[in-house]
Amino acid sequence: MIPFQRFFDQQRAAVWRFLAASVGRDAVDDVFQETFLAALRAYPRLRPDSNHQAWVLTIAHRKALDHHRARGRRAVPVADVPEIAVVDDHDGGDGTWARVRELPPKQRAALLLRYAGDLGYPEIAAALSCSEEAARRPVHEGLKRLRVEMTA
Repeated sequence: MIPFQRFFDQQRAAVWRFLAASVGRDAVDDVFQETFLAALRAYPRLRPDSNHQAWVLTIAHRKALDHHRARGRRAVPVADVPEIAVVDDHDGGDGTWARVRELPPKQRAALLLRYAGDLGYPEIAAALSCSEEAARRPVHEGLKRLRVEMTA
């Protein structure tokens, strides 16, 4: 098994991109740290023949879900309520990643693993604990929904 530091160096860019797309730039650093702390604790039990990227992106996906659940339970304090909507332009100004974050959890996870994590369908299936065919469906449905929303 490779040392954890080398594993971290190999996987950190993909995990950070995945989490930035999943939770946004405001929370990415915290969720990134939580992901790799969990990975560090579990790393000694990882089988040598495992797909390391799919494994760590599964952890990242679960930490992102935890973040979304926690965020939904607490109020965000602000000094003044803005009179106009705030636009998240961290993803190039077209709001694509913001729309992805609004998808149902399974579609959001599948799209993020596919495009932000750059995983193939076998790895997505492993990360989501489903069959390869079942991993293709939420990607297809999520893309279909995004196309409708972005052309409307």
